[in-house]
Amino acid sequence: MVIRSTTMTHPPSSAAALSFTETLSLLSLSLASFAVIANTFQGDGAPLVASLAFSGIAFAGSYSMIRWLGPTFMKAGLKGKDMSKLHKKEIPETMGAVCAVVYILIVTVFIPFPFYKDIVAATSGGGNRDVVQETIEHVQRGRFLHKFPHSKLAAYLSAIITVQSVSILGIGDDLFDIRWRHKFFIPGIASIPLLIVYFVDFGVTHIVVPIPLRPYLGELLQLGVLYYLYMFAVAIFCPNSINILAGVNGIEVSQSLVIAILLVLNDCYYLLVPYPHPAVDSHLFSLYMLLPFIGVSLALWCHNWYPSKVFVGDTYCYFAGMVFAVVGILGHFSKTLLLLFIPQIFNFLYSAPQLFRVVPCPRHRMPRFNARTGLMECSVTEWQYPPKPVVAKVLKLLHRLNLLRVETNSQGQIVESTNFTILNLWLVWFGPKREDRLAIEILAMQFAVGLFGLFARHNFALLLFESDNLNV
Repeated sequence: MVIRSTTMTHPPSSAAALSFTETLSLLSLSLASFAVIANTFQGDGAPLVASLAFSGIAFAGSYSMIRWLGPTFMKAGLKGKDMSKLHKKEIPETMGAVCAVVYILIVTVFIPFPFYKDIVAATSGGGNRDVVQETIEHVQRGRFLHKFPHSKLAAYLSAIITVQSVSILGIGDDLFDIRWRHKFFIPGIASIPLLIVYFVDFGVTHIVVPIPLRPYLGELLQLGVLYYLYMFAVAIFCPNSINILAGVNGIEVSQSLVIAILLVLNDCYYLLVPYPHPAVDSHLFSLYMLLPFIGVSLALWCHNWYPSKVFVGDTYCYFAGMVFAVVGILGHFSKTLLLLFIPQIFNFLYSAPQLFRVVPCPRHRMPRFNARTGLMECSVTEWQYPPKPVVAKVLKLLHRLNLLRVETNSQGQIVESTNFTILNLWLVWFGPKREDRLAIEILAMQFAVGLFGLFARHNFALLLFESDNLNV
């Protein structure tokens, strides 16, 4: 693609063109994926193999379109400056929208593969075309609709609608820069189709009470509408938690990839047990949603990792978080999902004083780039007025606990404090770091905490319940 511009804000044409090696690699991947899909559809129809192949196409399509559409996005004004570089050049923004569109197309085209055999077997002229019905009873009964997995198809379609809705709302946020307090509930609105299908097709709103609490609460605790409020909160939390853990190149898409890979490991754990598990369908559903997501996210990661050539935009954060909420809610393992979000939960709780304006909150809280050293340092908030005595005591206590860094004047009044994010806290603990080094350490922590969460989930459950659901 040739870009003609009289300014230096637009990348040259070479930045939008794929190299010969990239073209050959992506074309080979696409052809191999199409061959697998064609063979799968004509054969026995293994949907999981087809999903892997579609994920390859999702990667190739996203990688190419991100490169090709970058200059177009910049011409449309969707661009931003990378403030953590010595030379603050403008690069394309909102590239998460490209991934969201490719993902929605892929999971939509994939629909016939997991449901084809059931549709054919349940409709006239399909799987029953060679079956001769001789009795009036069989003639009156007609098609075997009970064999068609309406609940699974409805769940799959509601998942697509939900992801599509939140992506549209996310694009609107990127275009109009909606204020945080106004956009906080956007994912919750998009999750309404999800919750409706859960109500119609599943509807379970009770939880199993841990053994130590059963003398007081009983074996099952009916939550009713509170359970729907919990799922509504999960749908809001997942996208927003990814959105606020940001500020260095590649951190949004990388944390999403780590969570997705851990969820895939959890799904495979259920599929590889030596006996048929009742939750197999739920975890297959999870894999069908996650594998294409990993494909598009890997393509975005290649462009967004340090030094970033594109920005993901808020659309990607909404899109990624909602994919996780969808698989957690419809896969019936939302509590396991939250174990993988422990760093994000901590970051949200740690950020709460600024998010809810208990202490001053600047527009951007990302770590500060020191042009002299080339390292990322803690960003700070300056206090125009001294904090209230209670707030000052809490801040000074956090400072003594090494959970914050504050500066005081000669009267002992706080004049500045580091911003309340896990990235700044990491720099408080371990000192200034290069941007990519900071991202790698945060991601290593995320992966380690996630692995421990899965280990605890499947090994310590017997301490609180009669059986882990792997032993059902």
